[in-house]
Amino acid sequence: MDLTPHPSSPPAGEWAVRFSWRLTPHWLTLRWRIAGKGELAIPKLAGQGRADGLWQATCFEIFLRHGEGPGYSEFNLSPSERWAAYDFDDYREGMRERDLPRAPVCSWRAGSAFSLFDAAIPTHGLPDLPAAFGASAVLEEAAGKKSYWAVSHPGSRPDFHHADGFALALEPAS
Repeated sequence: MDLTPHPSSPPAGEWAVRFSWRLTPHWLTLRWRIAGKGELAIPKLAGQGRADGLWQATCFEIFLRHGEGPGYSEFNLSPSERWAAYDFDDYREGMRERDLPRAPVCSWRAGSAFSLFDAAIPTHGLPDLPAAFGASAVLEEAAGKKSYWAVSHPGSRPDFHHADGFALALEPAS
């Protein structure tokens, strides 16, 4: 599935971002494939651990909403191997850390033609399924310019929390 940059924050370089996922009984595996011309600023390896503010640099995110209510969960995943997970009661309100049974696994692999960011989140750390979800990425280029990529951009400004951006469906593993 292709992600597109928000029109108000186009990248300086020529990039293409593809997203895919697979759900097994134990893991939700996620992959972002980044191809193009330009130089990305990739956070230095920091080791596995929870951290806030990951979206201020190159970062990959998913948002999940179970049911019809306004509550949702956010997962931030960094090439540094740092991660964050939050629950919200409503749009950007009632934010609190989401407990996970174990840390997500994050892996950045840079290549000459494209780079891959792979992540795996334990399924027992996800909200109940089925869930609507959105996938996104913040790409920071070496010169500091940031672009905001998503499956859909429902507003005039980049806003991954917007409920209309949860355009995908995550069904329980068979």
